Amino acid sequence: MKKTAVLLTIISLLMLTSCSKDLTSVPDKTAEQISATYQIEKDVAYGTDSEQNMDIYLSKEAKSYGKNNYTIVFLHGGAYYLSDKREEERYIEPYLKKGLNVINMNYRLKRGIPMATTDLTNALNFLKANNNDYGLNLNNIIVTGFSAGAQIATNVGVSQNNSEYPNKLNSGIKITGVINFSGPVDGLDIVEKIFVDHDYELFSKAGNALFPSESYESKEKIAVYEPITYLDKNDPPIFIWHGGKDDQIPPETFVEFVELLNDEKDFVDYNPDGLHSPNETELNDSYKKIFKFLDDI
Repeated sequence: MKKTAVLLTIISLLMLTSCSKDLTSVPDKTAEQISATYQIEKDVAYGTDSEQNMDIYLSKEAKSYGKNNYTIVFLHGGAYYLSDKREEERYIEPYLKKGLNVINMNYRLKRGIPMATTDLTNALNFLKANNNDYGLNLNNIIVTGFSAGAQIATNVGVSQNNSEYPNKLNSGIKITGVINFSGPVDGLDIVEKIFVDHDYELFSKAGNALFPSESYESKEKIAVYEPITYLDKNDPPIFIWHGGKDDQIPPETFVEFVELLNDEKDFVDYNPDGLHSPNETELNDSYKKIFKFLDDI
């Protein structure tokens, strides 16, 4: 009986792989084609707070992509203090051009990293509870983000197999990949000090709001929100973009994390002259690598 079940699973996987579309070979859609491909639901509430909302882009084509029928979940940056999902849509446009299902979500701001990080789990659990309305493949989720959003995505992505992580995903949810643009993976204490001590008042305010402590947060409590705490061989594949001249998230805070990655499944797109935010050329080049990365998962 067990052998039959295993055989059927293998056959199903082979069939899924054989009918998959390589994302690298899918031509980019025009604006008109994107409009015709998607049903878009704006500002869908996934919680009771006004900032807990998301835009859901439902593709008519995604189910035909086989194993590459990913559900992309993106979180914006802004030091957990400012910005909005609509301000960083350049990060989701490449996925829309490929015809993938996309979630572009907001999360609670100015209330610290712990609460903001919880909101990704809240959003995924909401999608699972309401998936009869959306028909998303929630066993094939790619979590991704820029800066603060990338930290949230990476932390949730690598902690899902760790019983000690406080925020639990419901059954039927599986994160199969992580894509991180300039998001902290280690050294959050260093990042906290950079922001708190910054000459620019807005940055300083953002730094003081990162954690509820009145002084610098303890390393022990910070570690809960550092992806390096949970990194192990069972984590989903990870793609990281970061710049060598990033003045917000120091490049040296990536070193230990990168050394622990697996060259066979993970990918590091390091740009020595890159700043915190990739420019248009860097971003376009990175997405070519990202779609190859997704094809290989």
